[in-house]
Amino acid sequence: MRCTGGEVGATSSLAPKIGPLGLSPKKVGDDIAKATGDWKGLRITVKLTIQNRQAAIEVVPSASALIIKALKEPPRDRKKVKNIKHSGSVPFDDIVNIARVMRHRSIARELSGTIKEILGTAQSVGCTIDGRPPHDVIDDINSGKPCIVAHLV
Repeated sequence: MRCTGGEVGATSSLAPKIGPLGLSPKKVGDDIAKATGDWKGLRITVKLTIQNRQAAIEVVPSASALIIKALKEPPRDRKKVKNIKHSGSVPFDDIVNIARVMRHRSIARELSGTIKEILGTAQSVGCTIDGRPPHDVIDDINSGKPCIVAHLV
């Protein structure tokens, strides 16, 4: 289920899904808001696992959410500011760490392929990698530059 971090989503969207299971949509909504507190203002996926009338909430962030979090920008009011362009710079080490987190969901065979996927997402978000456009970093990985290959080991 998609929701905005740190906010209680519309309990009306939760009610038909968890009402028949005997859970209070309001309580589950509050639990989701608590679990997503450190993702304030970002759209993230939340996985609800319900067992023995207990809801376990697991936050499953997307690649773009992880990149925006790595930018360390202050949370914006999403109701006022639309179509945000993120102009900050993310260190390459952070990109490698994000790729390691996302590895199990990636289609790529190797870590370098996952890093390229994350760099493509960074391109879409609009940020730079150590002050360089993400596509230049992808070209460096393809050509096998030593400074980048050292990170992949």
